[in-house]
Amino acid sequence: MFRPTFQNGLLSILYSVGSNPLQFWAKKTNYGHIKRIVDDDIHSLVVEVEGTNVSTTYITCPADPTKTLGVKLPFLILVVKNLNKYFSFEIQIMDHKNTRRRIRASNYQTKMRVQPFLCTMPMELDDGWNQIQFSLIDFCQATYSTNYVETLSVQIHANCRVRRVYFSDKLYTEAELPDEFKLYLPVHKKPICKSKSEAKKPGTDIGLGLTLNIPQDSEAEDSEAASDPQDQPEGESETSSVASAPEEGEPEE
Repeated sequence: MFRPTFQNGLLSILYSVGSNPLQFWAKKTNYGHIKRIVDDDIHSLVVEVEGTNVSTTYITCPADPTKTLGVKLPFLILVVKNLNKYFSFEIQIMDHKNTRRRIRASNYQTKMRVQPFLCTMPMELDDGWNQIQFSLIDFCQATYSTNYVETLSVQIHANCRVRRVYFSDKLYTEAELPDEFKLYLPVHKKPICKSKSEAKKPGTDIGLGLTLNIPQDSEAEDSEAASDPQDQPEGESETSSVASAPEEGEPEE
């Protein structure tokens, strides 16, 4: 999609306030919903992805499965709200060995596990709105000892609310970001996505930015790996839902 275009600075693939925020995205729902609502905290439109099973309710970009994003910018940033439910997102990239790797971050895993074509890693979110910053260059080097080339696709699974998803050539400070890329408190118009080191202001529980780091104690995945609800077949009944997702270390069915 974006391979022929000049890529520099910021490249947005989802903005919830736009006239057609899911223009480049396909929707998949089963025992869930994907809709645009007004968030109570920021008093603005957001895309809500919610369902009983993280594997069967999601949005994916690009919408055409025969196409790829072709984004070469090395940082992926997601501005999402923590709904205190199971949540994951997945990125498919290409490295310099022309190998496709899938990266799955979720808040229901506790250890990083690496397979040749899939890496699953834990993700911890603060209450309320979070800014997830993912360095694709660091991931490739730390996990597979390869060089990042481009991003092929992005999937965002239940359960979360999404404000914006974009790529960047570097990590920008709040002062460097354009106003439309910031989140604001509805009254004081102060940005609520800040660095992790900044303290919360009294009376607000929305605001700490989150950097998704690569754990150093990653372990190779084997056939006895922990079960992941996203690896279950989409045709499974609602009994294998988010509410009954397996614990870490439980063997696959």
